[in-house]
Amino acid sequence: MKPPILDAAELRGAGRELPLPVAVALADGSPLILRQVLRLLPGKRIAGIADLDGQTVFAKLFIAERGERHWQAEQRGVAALHEAGIPTPQLRFAARLPGGIHVVVSEYLADAVSLAEAWQRLADPAPGDAAALATLLPAIAMLARMHRAGLAQRDLHLGNFLRVGERLLVIDGDSVQGGGVALSPMAAAENLGLLLAQLPAAWDVAAEQLLAAYRAADGVAGVDLSLLQGRIAAARAWRVRDYLGKCVRDCSLFAVEQDAKRFVSVLREAGPRLAGLLADPDAAITAGTRLKSGNTCTVARVNAGDASFVVKRYNIKNLRHALSRLWRPSRAWHSWREGHRLQLLGIATPAPLALIEERLGPLRRRAWLINEHCPGTSLAQHFSPERIPGEGEAAAIVALFATLARERITHGDLKASNLLWHANRIWLIDLDACTQHRSEAAWRKAWQRDRARLLRNWPADSVLTAWLERSLPPV
Repeated sequence: MKPPILDAAELRGAGRELPLPVAVALADGSPLILRQVLRLLPGKRIAGIADLDGQTVFAKLFIAERGERHWQAEQRGVAALHEAGIPTPQLRFAARLPGGIHVVVSEYLADAVSLAEAWQRLADPAPGDAAALATLLPAIAMLARMHRAGLAQRDLHLGNFLRVGERLLVIDGDSVQGGGVALSPMAAAENLGLLLAQLPAAWDVAAEQLLAAYRAADGVAGVDLSLLQGRIAAARAWRVRDYLGKCVRDCSLFAVEQDAKRFVSVLREAGPRLAGLLADPDAAITAGTRLKSGNTCTVARVNAGDASFVVKRYNIKNLRHALSRLWRPSRAWHSWREGHRLQLLGIATPAPLALIEERLGPLRRRAWLINEHCPGTSLAQHFSPERIPGEGEAAAIVALFATLARERITHGDLKASNLLWHANRIWLIDLDACTQHRSEAAWRKAWQRDRARLLRNWPADSVLTAWLERSLPPV
């Protein structure tokens, strides 16, 4: 059966529910058959694996009414990469198609692995880890080449580098800008900082080492450490703000549904496996293993297939409590955003998967938060007050609180039961009061309370408390 041939309006109308396989007609009437979607911006752009005359190719379809300028930018970017001698997949053709579609077709590299995929396989590598550097350094060297040629990527991330055997290629011509004269030190630092800001915040200590690699690859002169660190911080702050905005609106990463009675945001990839839980979270809590029953919240561990989740319901105690919560974002909303903030910064916390708010128009009532379950042991059980932590545990504590201090984040309730030891890391849970402070003074005041609360978990005269006093950031 031949796949349906759609025009731009029909592809826009399909939104995210694109019926695959689907075809578009080329100028000579032959079909370009899209088999697999790799990236979809509803109503704007579709990128994926396609068939053309019996050959597998990579196709980008620009379907927006004003998609021509992005189509032209893609071609300019690819041409600029070729002119500068930067490896990029070979362009097969670019054309305006009948029905308002603009297409760019390039070679398909079946054995290609993006550096983003390679990094994910490393599972939270420590700063300076040899395998992680083997992934990063070729991208930094390639970026140095691009900067010497006056090229920068506006949307730079590890997913824009493909590794094919020993070759590294740059993709996404639409975001490539410039050409000719080498970048200025500020522009080079900004672009390199944009790449390094994608790494966990703990990797900031390796900035000097990564800058040395950039210089060794003959990158733009004049990029110093102070300048680079400033651009990393600015890029990361922008990235966090952008992501926190996305986590409460419908986009490629999150599926959001809202009506007069309910608001739901779910990590799009988790939506199918959470469908039953989202439909009736209270039933899941009742059927699950109760972890906490209180006036303000109820917590249960819920099993679904081979996965475990933690469902936290934020209760309404009484009428006065209900009235006080009506106009404010729920604590679930706050925890949802803070969980994503910590994850972006590389701070271990169970993945936040879904947020549900019960509403009456604009007024908020009960709320639910669904996270992955972390099987770790609380520090209250894992640590003995009579000994200092082992080498790995000590390094994890120092790294966690150094990162929190650098990002001006406080937890707000550092009971030992809210810190879990798992997979050689310390995980933070119960983020209801977690806050990123705008000023150093505000952070220090809140950190003083956090620090004191953490120390109260063990006897004041214990060996562990004395070690923590020495090892934690000062107030």
